Amino acid sequence: MSAEKNISEARRWLKTAEDDLEAALVLFENSKFPYACFLAQQAGEKALKAVWYAADADPWCHSVLKLVNDLEEIDLKLYARLRPLKKSAGLLDKFYIPTRYPNGLPDLTPAEVYNVEDAASGLDAARKIISASRELTEEAG
Repeated sequence: MSAEKNISEARRWLKTAEDDLEAALVLFENSKFPYACFLAQQAGEKALKAVWYAADADPWCHSVLKLVNDLEEIDLKLYARLRPLKKSAGLLDKFYIPTRYPNGLPDLTPAEVYNVEDAASGLDAARKIISASRELTEEAG
């Protein structure tokens, strides 16, 4: 991809991350906490993929933490800027599978496990990652 095309792609991913966060907030406000957690994870993942595209790289995973860690091999400056968000990234990774599938939890459903505190912390983590990703994407373009 050309640099211009990558910035355009980065902006598309960032916009989608922001839309996912907005949807997560609606779910949170309606006490649908597992789904708010999952969409927070999706928002963080997509925001970091925007950074990867802005760095002219192709992201191919769903782990938010791996997307941060693997930047060390792509761009040390980007990695240094995102490294403080590793805890937030790790938190979001915990919401990828078990918030959606009952077989990811022993004898429980996601609605029985994920609560307002989980969703609030997930939304906070996603906001931090989106904010940093927006800043880095804007600097690249």
